[in-house]
Amino acid sequence: MIWKIFMHEVSMVFLGMGSGCCGVMAILKLKSDVMDVVEWELMSLNSSTIVFTLVFDWVSLLFLSFVLLISSSVLFYSGSYMLGDKTFNRFMYLVLAFVFSMGMMVLSPNMISILLGWDGLGLVSYALVIYYQNEKSANAGMLTVLSNRVGDVAILLSIGLMSNLGGWNFLFYSLYMGDEWLGLKILLVLAAMTKSAQIPFSAWLPAAMAAPTPVSALVHSSTLVTAGVYLMIRFSPALDGSQAQSSLLIISCLTMFMAGLGANFEYDFKKIIALSTLSQLGVMLSILALGYPELAFFHLLSHALFKALLFMCAGVVIHSVGDYQDIRQMGGLVSFMPLSMMYMTIANLALCGFPFLAGFYSKDLILEVAFMSWVNFVALLLYVLATGLTVMYTARLIYYSASGEFNLSSSSNVSDTDQVMVNSMTMLGLGAVFGGAILSWLVFPEPYMICLSGFMKSLVLAISFLGGVIGYMFNMMSSVYSLKSLTNYEFVVMAGSMWFMPFLSTLKNSELSLVSGSMAQKVGDKGWLEYMGGQGIYYLFSKGFVALNHFQMNSIKVYMKVFVVSVIVVLFLYI
Repeated sequence: MIWKIFMHEVSMVFLGMGSGCCGVMAILKLKSDVMDVVEWELMSLNSSTIVFTLVFDWVSLLFLSFVLLISSSVLFYSGSYMLGDKTFNRFMYLVLAFVFSMGMMVLSPNMISILLGWDGLGLVSYALVIYYQNEKSANAGMLTVLSNRVGDVAILLSIGLMSNLGGWNFLFYSLYMGDEWLGLKILLVLAAMTKSAQIPFSAWLPAAMAAPTPVSALVHSSTLVTAGVYLMIRFSPALDGSQAQSSLLIISCLTMFMAGLGANFEYDFKKIIALSTLSQLGVMLSILALGYPELAFFHLLSHALFKALLFMCAGVVIHSVGDYQDIRQMGGLVSFMPLSMMYMTIANLALCGFPFLAGFYSKDLILEVAFMSWVNFVALLLYVLATGLTVMYTARLIYYSASGEFNLSSSSNVSDTDQVMVNSMTMLGLGAVFGGAILSWLVFPEPYMICLSGFMKSLVLAISFLGGVIGYMFNMMSSVYSLKSLTNYEFVVMAGSMWFMPFLSTLKNSELSLVSGSMAQKVGDKGWLEYMGGQGIYYLFSKGFVALNHFQMNSIKVYMKVFVVSVIVVLFLYI
């Protein structure tokens, strides 16, 4: 019992110490510009050596530092959030296994050893999504694990293709892969798309909200969904100028727009934040596809801080209001939970790219570099629309939860007096405020040269302001015209369901096989095969044996009938 009480505190201390050590080592590696590689040769097969490899450079160590920092805050937070859970120890072990798998994946530049962490993430994520054992969680877990399995198969096929190189360390070979390795590049982009939930694999990310909120905070900030982005960052030298890169650009831009549009029609608190994660993953992969992996890495780290904070605030709110997740049943919470609402507003403003918060340094730089690049008009338009939609759903979320009218039936339990949750949020709150500036000093000691016209320079600010105003106006209209969306019902259903992605990923994906299988069973197994097969043969033999039995009973009546029939047949033959 004592171990159950203190397990979250012990985990926080050890993971926090590990985060500090990795952070210091990352700064030293960044300053000295060196890389340490540890290899353990397992076996040699046809001149290809199967080795277990770990790489310690500033990229892997800095990312691992952020993973451990967020994990320590989330585990400490879980000590209060999951306090009444009977299987709390199992939950903690699963989360620690999740963090260990992510660490294996981050430190591995080798496709053989990266598969251990990659598959470990998929397996443990399934166990965490089905943690609340009900039908909804089981369906969400199955959708999650099967969607990620496509990426696992792509990794396995890429391992087979890379055996032609004589090794699987992509840090050695990614610089020398030309157009003849297009199949390998497509497989790796496919693996990254499944893990980072890009179109058409987007349905599993909102469905994975069936997991406990601390798991969602960890998954959406620094572990499962970022694994695909991290793999693409490591593999980015091989993608330069390839067709896989241009395909990734348009898919990620469409995902960014689709998620932003869907979040404006969603009412589930956690699913809105999940769709915002999907939108930011599209931002990361799109700027990576334009040829700026260091910018994608910068946004990956800064996004992890405020997104984990946003999920923690969502967990506190859901916990306090009686496990409601519908934002229409909240409202006016700033009067009852001022501290939590303050942290949530900071995280939301950082998500929008509010000046001098964590998201501003990375997101504003990404948008300006994208505007300055040789990007086509469609991608440019999707960037602009996605930026406006981000501010729209953020204003909508703040209006429905923090401000507006109080919609709960009782306010007796609505407070943020839980010190464990507040303390764990404070650490990430400081990161959401100062993390972007510190990271920009570390990762970009020399500033980017941005050369844009006055219109393009002010476009991001204007679109953000316009998105916020439109989002707030729509919220004000909803109190007067509550059924206005029914006039455009088809569009609302399409936009609110992520362009029918959940339907296409579940029933429609298997409808042909299910319908044809049912028809084959009715016509075949229960139809002609039954008539001509087992049942038919049984009926034929049973009737035949009854007739044969009559012949063997020495009945004079049977003999006389046979004699008469034989005489008639003989007469007919001779006539």
